[in-house]
Amino acid sequence: MAQKPSIPKGTRDFSPMEMARRNYIFDTIREVFRLYGFRQIETPAMENLSTLMGKYGEEGDKLLFKILNSGNYLKGVDREALNGEEPTGKLTSQLCEKGLRYDLTVPFARYVVMHRNELQLPFRRFQIQPVWRADRPQKGRYREFYQCDADIVGSDSLVNEIELIQLVDEVFARLGIRIAIKLNNRKVLAGIAELIGAPDKLVDITVAIDKIDKIGIDNVVAELVERGLTAEAIEKLRPILAISGSLDERLAALSELLKDSSVGVLGVEELRTVISGATAQGLRSQLDLDVSLARGLNYYTGTIIEVKALDVQIGSITGGGRYDNLTGVFGMPGLSGVGISFGADRIYDVLNTLDLYPAGTSASSKVMFLNLGEKEVAASVKLAKTLRDKGISAEVYPDTVKMKKQMAYADSMLIPYVAIIGDSELESGTVTLKNMSDGTQESIDAAALVERLK
Repeated sequence: MAQKPSIPKGTRDFSPMEMARRNYIFDTIREVFRLYGFRQIETPAMENLSTLMGKYGEEGDKLLFKILNSGNYLKGVDREALNGEEPTGKLTSQLCEKGLRYDLTVPFARYVVMHRNELQLPFRRFQIQPVWRADRPQKGRYREFYQCDADIVGSDSLVNEIELIQLVDEVFARLGIRIAIKLNNRKVLAGIAELIGAPDKLVDITVAIDKIDKIGIDNVVAELVERGLTAEAIEKLRPILAISGSLDERLAALSELLKDSSVGVLGVEELRTVISGATAQGLRSQLDLDVSLARGLNYYTGTIIEVKALDVQIGSITGGGRYDNLTGVFGMPGLSGVGISFGADRIYDVLNTLDLYPAGTSASSKVMFLNLGEKEVAASVKLAKTLRDKGISAEVYPDTVKMKKQMAYADSMLIPYVAIIGDSELESGTVTLKNMSDGTQESIDAAALVERLK
């Protein structure tokens, strides 16, 4: 018996309808990236494992998909290690030289170092490609998914942050999704840790306060106690988390609370510059300051950006921030950058939930010609070519079968118009055009058909 086909857990097939919708998202993002002067690169699906290992922490290393060496992969392998209970890192490196990329950032850093002599800095790049993670698949978490990244490296200017916020605003305005753009700054977080006398506990503090929306202040306090913070430190932290009022009022309050921390003061100043610069151009999105926002903390050094959809309960749909030393791990220190990443899969879920796709996103052809016989089909093929030459998508039904069957096909494919060329149309040089949504028909000449469908 033939084996039933299947695909690996955590991966997906995309139907033509899904692809049309995904392409609408990718095309929108790509268009805005180009508007802002970003240039596209691509990197290979697989990288050398030496490039990937040790860049994502111990947990990340476990989630790398490793590729078995081709040919006799056991050649030169330590046989004793093979018989061990648990495969060791040493054995893995002997069996696998390559792995699938885990994100687009590390390959980008590698790219910059390898091509530094050809690059003009600052370098604005964007990249839209799949990444792979050997994670436990669950709802909304896949082993293969797309990332859409834009980064500017080789410049410390906050103009970059301001432009990225405008870019995010533009993308979601085009997609019709109402969003809040939340901002924080790593230096503010460092200032807070300093202020409460626990600079060494920065990671503990941020991991806990990052959950404030989910579990509430009391549970956050309990977790901070568990993580070894003193009651005194927690008391100093409370007023910071309770800051309220307008954006300006909250910045002023934060500024006052952090006035004795030089790093904190710098963070507040950076936030002020970015917020005033972004709002001066007029934003359609809400801009918000969120001191509990940390994201991938050990990664960011300045501005931190996170985007939430306002009308759907879902995790962040875009995020990013400023990082120093992107390329340091590859022996080229001191290169600062700032970047954002759009979560295409989550954006897709939001658009589906709110049904925000423009009409006709999933239609394949604008018009289908019926097949009513040999002479008729020859005229249809000719006219279909005329339409395609003018950029109008058209198809001809290939088989001479019952008209009802052809109509049902056009209907199921969501094709908005059906063109009919029969005996009488051939004689008069006309076409009968049927509108599939309201059933109306009109007889027009071939030349007018182009204008009508445009």
